[in-house]
Amino acid sequence: MNELDPQAERMRIIRGRNRVFGVLLVGFAVLIFAISIAKMA
Repeated sequence: MNELDPQAERMRIIRGRNRVFGVLLVGFAVLIFAISIAKMA
Protein backbone atom coordinates (compact mmCIF):
# COMPACT_ATOMS: atom_id res chain seq x y z
CA MET A 1 0.00 0.00 0.00
CA ASN A 2 2.97 2.31 0.59
CA GLU A 3 4.29 2.06 -2.96
CA LEU A 4 6.30 4.90 -4.46
CA ASP A 5 4.71 6.39 -7.58
CA PRO A 6 7.56 7.08 -10.04
CA GLN A 7 5.47 9.53 -12.06
CA ALA A 8 4.55 11.62 -8.99
CA GLU A 9 8.15 11.53 -7.79
CA ARG A 10 9.43 12.72 -11.18
CA MET A 11 6.85 15.53 -11.27
CA ARG A 12 7.90 16.62 -7.76
CA ILE A 13 11.57 16.73 -8.77
CA ILE A 14 10.78 18.64 -11.99
CA ARG A 15 8.61 21.12 -10.06
CA GLY A 16 11.44 21.78 -7.59
CA ARG A 17 13.91 22.23 -10.43
CA ASN A 18 11.55 24.67 -12.17
CA ARG A 19 11.25 26.70 -8.97
CA VAL A 20 15.05 26.94 -8.64
CA PHE A 21 15.33 27.89 -12.33
CA GLY A 22 12.69 30.60 -11.91
CA VAL A 23 14.49 32.09 -8.90
CA LEU A 24 17.78 32.11 -10.84
CA LEU A 25 16.08 33.77 -13.80
CA VAL A 26 14.52 36.49 -11.62
CA GLY A 27 17.84 37.07 -9.85
CA PHE A 28 19.60 37.41 -13.20
CA ALA A 29 16.99 39.89 -14.45
CA VAL A 30 17.33 41.99 -11.27
CA LEU A 31 21.13 41.93 -11.66
CA ILE A 32 20.93 43.21 -15.27
CA PHE A 33 18.37 45.83 -14.19
CA ALA A 34 20.65 47.06 -11.39
CA ILE A 35 23.67 47.23 -13.71
CA SER A 36 21.74 49.22 -16.34
CA ILE A 37 20.55 51.70 -13.68
CA ALA A 38 24.10 52.05 -12.35
CA LYS A 39 25.34 52.78 -15.87
CA MET A 40 22.65 55.45 -16.42
CA ALA A 41 23.30 57.15 -13.08
